[in-house]
Amino acid sequence: MGLIVQKFGGSSVANTERIQNVARIVTDTYAKGNNVIVVVSAQGDTTDDFIEKAAEVNENPSKREMDVLLSAGEQISMSLLAMAIEKLGFPVKSLTGWQAGFLTDSNYGMARIRRINNERIENELGKKNIVIVAGFQGLNRYDDITTLGRGGSDTSAVALAAAFHADLCQIYTDVDGVDTADPRLVKNARKLDEISYDEMLELATLGAQVLHNRSVEMAKKYGINLEVVSSLERKPGTWVKEVTDVEKMLIKGVARDNDVARISIIGLEDKPGIAFRIFSILAAKKINVDIILQSIGRDGTKDISFTVSRSHKDAAVAVLEEIKKSLGAHDIVCEDNISKISVVGAGMQSNPGVASKMFEALTDANINIQMISTSEIKISVLIDIADSERAVVAIHDAFMVDYIK
Repeated sequence: MGLIVQKFGGSSVANTERIQNVARIVTDTYAKGNNVIVVVSAQGDTTDDFIEKAAEVNENPSKREMDVLLSAGEQISMSLLAMAIEKLGFPVKSLTGWQAGFLTDSNYGMARIRRINNERIENELGKKNIVIVAGFQGLNRYDDITTLGRGGSDTSAVALAAAFHADLCQIYTDVDGVDTADPRLVKNARKLDEISYDEMLELATLGAQVLHNRSVEMAKKYGINLEVVSSLERKPGTWVKEVTDVEKMLIKGVARDNDVARISIIGLEDKPGIAFRIFSILAAKKINVDIILQSIGRDGTKDISFTVSRSHKDAAVAVLEEIKKSLGAHDIVCEDNISKISVVGAGMQSNPGVASKMFEALTDANINIQMISTSEIKISVLIDIADSERAVVAIHDAFMVDYIK
């Protein structure tokens, strides 16, 4: 007998039929003699619906009250699933994030888990109950409800797997596993049998929506056996693990991220400390910065461009406008009609020519590159958002031609 953590996303519990399907998956696992902890997301578009309702009442609600509202979605899912499992004749108990012992910091809307108090769940497992936990939420030191950010239910599941030393953590979605590209864009995208933690972390960070990047980071840290699997079809998924060697593929995936804005600070003084001042102020405002490009100094000035998520662009511009004069900058320009396209693969560490092949594919498709960023296992480019779908297809075809059957 083992302990298995199973997480089900919003599409997996979107309606009555799918909730009943999830109930069968969970009870089948339990009937095999396993202890089971289930983590659920809000149904379908519930979270988006709540955000719209909030906007109707208050265009700028506090993050604290938004967390109170958004946490309700997962509570609806957990209780409905518990009812479905009860109907099948199995013992079950549903718990909110705080009942399950999730204690977080106070960064409303993007809280991080500090620790999990195991006592309540251990007691329920000791009574042979299936335990269903509302994902995405916890409680801070002020006894306020907090949420972990979009996709945070993945992180809740992996955190529980780590806290209870689970034998397996399964992330159930409406896709077969991790594909080489978004199958909605690339018809011949291929499901991977396995992928490394580092590769999955890069893909998750770069726009692949299969797993939350913080969940992958945590899985790697604690060595969690992690499987991404379909809730709609009973077949093997994709294993996320430390080291893989699937046919020695040069790259494992192509990702697209349209949630990107580029901010350019034009005509900065070319002297030490300017970059530090800019990015330390942005960091203090909790504005995450991604790709950074600094021009070569000329006539005593330089330009710095960087990317942020679209949700942070207004705040970033506002901060920079406040210090624009003291920086000696001529102008601040923000553009959000761009897309970040990335290739990821550990194979590129020992194989030269990956960048050349990627750029050749974009050239053949007549797509212009605006900025480039690289790491050991990733190459990202910024392009016009209107070209993003064509870019993903062109790059995928260039790299995957030898692996697609």
